[in-house]
Amino acid sequence: MAVSKKTALAFKSYQNHAQVLVKTYLLADAFMPYTSVLGGIFATKMVYDLTQLISTFYFRTYAGLTKIQRIEWNNRGMSSIHAIFITAMSLYFVFWSDLYSDQYTVGPVTFRSSPLSTFALGVSVGYFLSDLGMIIWLYPSLGGLEYVVHHTLSAIAVGYAMFTGEGQLYTFMVLISELTTPEINLRWYLDTAGLKKSSAYLINGVVIFFAWMVARILLFVYMFYHVYLHYHQVIEMHPIGFLLVFTVPSVLGAMNLMWFGKIIKGMMKTLAKRQ
Repeated sequence: MAVSKKTALAFKSYQNHAQVLVKTYLLADAFMPYTSVLGGIFATKMVYDLTQLISTFYFRTYAGLTKIQRIEWNNRGMSSIHAIFITAMSLYFVFWSDLYSDQYTVGPVTFRSSPLSTFALGVSVGYFLSDLGMIIWLYPSLGGLEYVVHHTLSAIAVGYAMFTGEGQLYTFMVLISELTTPEINLRWYLDTAGLKKSSAYLINGVVIFFAWMVARILLFVYMFYHVYLHYHQVIEMHPIGFLLVFTVPSVLGAMNLMWFGKIIKGMMKTLAKRQ
């Protein structure tokens, strides 16, 4: 009993030291950007490996894929989990949290941030850096130049908002567009599994159309309208932040319109074949 009590006290002591270490360094405001980015990279790798493990045992299609197809299968799994995470966090901060509300009068909306918002953006930066590394390493197997541009701009803009605390609201508004990623990935999974003629493939295509229109077209219009209404606050940002607020959403918005045109053509082609 004496040994057990001594062991319990030692364990409690180590636990207290670990908590102090986490609060003082890992979760401290000064270290939050770095720990969240590293956490995002680690989580991305973990989800990639879990996708590979689960797919090996539960999806017969996976065994018949080529090496590069398996890599893309796993990559799309981790991108879907990131999309679900950052979409949920973005919707919370944009529509439910009081942090960026106009009724919250503590400072301009363009300079507001919190440990949670910084953490969420850091995790997203970790994902974009990981995925960008894979895209470049295996170029062009996982995506062409448009994917490199998209991920590079996203990493720069999200990273700037995370480190400086500027323009986080508009960053979250743009990140809501990740809502369409799981549907796009599901479309690829169904196609790879030979289910392109299934009802699930058709329904998913319709969902992509409406989700894309709302999250990547209409929401961008709303973001620029919000910038217009709060331009007197936006102009107070650092020139780099001011430039990013207008440049990155404009480029991504143009790419979204281009992809939306392809989605419309693909959906019309599919419906015509079914008729």
